[in-house]
Amino acid sequence: MEEKTIEREVIYEGKVFDVEKHVVTLPNGNTSVRELVYHNGAVAIIAFDEQGDLIVVEQYRKAFESLSIEIPAGKLEKGEDPLDCAGRELKEETGYVAKELRHVFDFYGAPGFCSERVHIYEAIGLTAGDRQLDEDEFLENKTLKLEEALELVANGTIVDAKTIMAIQHWQIRTLK
Repeated sequence: MEEKTIEREVIYEGKVFDVEKHVVTLPNGNTSVRELVYHNGAVAIIAFDEQGDLIVVEQYRKAFESLSIEIPAGKLEKGEDPLDCAGRELKEETGYVAKELRHVFDFYGAPGFCSERVHIYEAIGLTAGDRQLDEDEFLENKTLKLEEALELVANGTIVDAKTIMAIQHWQIRTLK
């Protein structure tokens, strides 16, 4: 059940992603068009403070014109190792440095049209420090208790997929 690309057109080449239009041959021999977004991928970090609360950041997201509560995350540079990126993004966004970063899982958020693979890590043994935000980043650090995080998911305040998955992972881990 593979689709073979028979024609490819680059629509847009950008800083964060590229867009292409592919004409593909389907398994039944027919053709169809696929509009695809190519992205280097991203990392996200599940981190807990000294009290065991989840460290999150709140930032404005232009794509849906609202504030968003999310676990720390960032995009991979071309060829960058996800583990290195996770350490860098944790430090940049929260100021924390982890003694260890453990890989938890990966996922594709929109595999129907986007190649972005998100690598989730858990930060172990945090040491607090100063944030090093990018010049175009404006965010506020917050912490959430599990019950509060679950309520923010349930009432639609937290809508970010990686953060919802991180909170579900946290909840499952506490049940064991």
